[in-house]
Amino acid sequence: MSYKVIITPRQLCDEAMKTLASQAEYRIVEKVDACNFLSELQWADALMLKEGNIKREDMVGCPNLKVIARHGVGFDTVDVKSAAELGIPVVITPGANARSVAEHTVAMILALTKNMIVCHNETVRGNWDIRQEFRSFEFEGKLVGLIGVGNIGRMVAKMCIGLGFQVEAYDPFVPTSKLEEAGYKSCHTMEEVLSTADIVSVHVPYNEQTKNLISTSQLNMMKPDAILVNCARGGIVNEDDLAQALWDGVIGGAGLDVFVGEKLATDSPLAKAPHLICTPHMAAQTSRAVEQICTMMITGMMTILHGQKWPFVADRSVYDHPYWKDRPWASL
Repeated sequence: MSYKVIITPRQLCDEAMKTLASQAEYRIVEKVDACNFLSELQWADALMLKEGNIKREDMVGCPNLKVIARHGVGFDTVDVKSAAELGIPVVITPGANARSVAEHTVAMILALTKNMIVCHNETVRGNWDIRQEFRSFEFEGKLVGLIGVGNIGRMVAKMCIGLGFQVEAYDPFVPTSKLEEAGYKSCHTMEEVLSTADIVSVHVPYNEQTKNLISTSQLNMMKPDAILVNCARGGIVNEDDLAQALWDGVIGGAGLDVFVGEKLATDSPLAKAPHLICTPHMAAQTSRAVEQICTMMITGMMTILHGQKWPFVADRSVYDHPYWKDRPWASL
């Protein structure tokens, strides 16, 4: 049987495209949001979604759709609850980009602690006196506070400890004993992290509970020279509140790789805020990470198309659907 796959909004890496071509027929649709390419999607058994969203009505309108593969570990652009109710697994790729994102996070921390972007811009303008600003600081004895300690958070912690930072962490889903065994100070609340850390790094998924998790009141808890880094998801940090905090000197600096709507408007107050480093959601865009993500997407997608349960899905309750009754789990 030849399976049919839609990829949006652009092709996968070259190696992944070769692998997919050997197993399925595919079309690339250069559009985002499933509502904009429903006629194409109605042709497909599977959707490989790199950007954009898919809602319940889109899935209902595509009766041939059997699986959705999401590029990366985040799945906030997919109506996962509806997909599970319809028996459509949403494949994710946990761990595939963890090191890439962790390294990007630490790179932002290092650049901000040394005030490198500001100093570069001023140096090329001829302002040698910027060296007298004394905004940079050494790592030894400084405290990195992690909000969320999943795969990426743990890698960030390991790298930071190796550089001489101390680490504290808050994660309500990780026992205190586990955090302490790893060498972190365990915090009982997020507020404890915010008020004590010199660098706060966010590593939580985006959902209704984490939307605007860090806004004005949380920023006001931070030290005036503290740094905030978010390479997780846009919308976890309130962008307008962060811009105001940077302009007012409430915190010392920030690094963002993610933004609401996957874009930073050039006329946004945040775009002009001081002591801010921005990158275009590229933390997971190393060649190695992308290849691992794409390979894992294809493997999971094809496993499901062949009628086997793939463990790395956004909501395992999908396998309670009658379609999946008595079907085997894939051997890994």
